Amino acid sequence: MASNSNGDRGQNWEAQLRKGCLEMAILASLWQSRLYGLEILRALSEKSQLEVAEGTLYPILSRLKAEGWLDSEWVEAEAGHPRKYYWLTPPGRRRAREMAGAWTEFSGKLTGLVQPVVGVAKVGGKER
Repeated sequence: MASNSNGDRGQNWEAQLRKGCLEMAILASLWQSRLYGLEILRALSEKSQLEVAEGTLYPILSRLKAEGWLDSEWVEAEAGHPRKYYWLTPPGRRRAREMAGAWTEFSGKLTGLVQPVVGVAKVGGKER
């Protein structure tokens, strides 16, 4: 995470940003296939750098299922314990599209706003 002269406030801001994107990221992780919980955690970590605890993921999955955006079933594994697989329902696919569209529009505009900040050129040791 970025260092910040405000100490924990900077890290808290980043955590809140990630938390705000989590529901959309979970839905997006299920866009192409059914996944069980640990596969969702891996996809979030590898594809978005969202490190999520199991204790955070499963209540969100339960809520998304209660809202009708996900469905699930237990599947016996060849080795080990059964796994609960999750997938998007048709309303869940619509919701994922809506969220991704809103994110794309918002993040594109925000990128335009902050680009001068992150693209600051230094000339002679001074910011320009």
